[in-house]
Amino acid sequence: MELKFIGTGSGKTSLKRYHSSFLINSGNFNLLVDAVDGISRALLNQKIIFNFINGILISHLHPDHFAGLPSLIVQMKMSERKEPLKIFCHDSNSYFIREFIYQSYLLESKLGFKLNIEPFTYKKKFRVSEGFDFIAKQNSHLENNINFDSDKRLEFSSGSFLISIHGKNIFYTGDIGSQKDLFLFQEKPDLMISEITHLSVDELVDAFRKIDPKKLFITHLSDEDEIKVTKLVYQLPAKERRIIVATFDGLNVKI
Repeated sequence: MELKFIGTGSGKTSLKRYHSSFLINSGNFNLLVDAVDGISRALLNQKIIFNFINGILISHLHPDHFAGLPSLIVQMKMSERKEPLKIFCHDSNSYFIREFIYQSYLLESKLGFKLNIEPFTYKKKFRVSEGFDFIAKQNSHLENNINFDSDKRLEFSSGSFLISIHGKNIFYTGDIGSQKDLFLFQEKPDLMISEITHLSVDELVDAFRKIDPKKLFITHLSDEDEIKVTKLVYQLPAKERRIIVATFDGLNVKI
């Protein structure tokens, strides 16, 4: 089993990093977490064959997490994909995802492969494939936007995920609202993947010490965040320096 960071940048476009996404190879299923803006080029940069991907998990609908979906589907079509593609999104977003794809003129009858949009609900275990499950929970990342939606048209769904692969747990924070979102799950994860844009480095390290995963991977890094995280890691005790990792595009991790 393997984890590969396709992009590790924040929502701010950078020449050093693609927006944050990663690929999980469970052995029998390859799951791309977030089809970010520019995902097709990011995958090419990491020499990932488009049709190697079996499914895509969308954490929320900020453009730097899902806006690359139509272009990736086009690349799969041009690569003569035949296998179905699964798209996992929260139930409240499933209609929009269908329409987004349709309004991008991606008609399933012309693609050459099936698009299976599979909605999940929060707090309920969802099966990806044999030995590969996740539980999603709503976090507070989008809460502050609710009062600005005067037309009440938007679903403010943003998930954090506990991903289980053959008995090993990965906690992916997704984009969060505050430190409290790091404690949504009671289970102790083997690996923790956290963004750094919406909390301080000190808050993240404090939570890491309480959660006590075997390893912490810090992603969603702006160029400024990279400097702060690098400085902090060098100041940590030697034991923690070995298990707190500032990620970079192309980083491979054995699960």
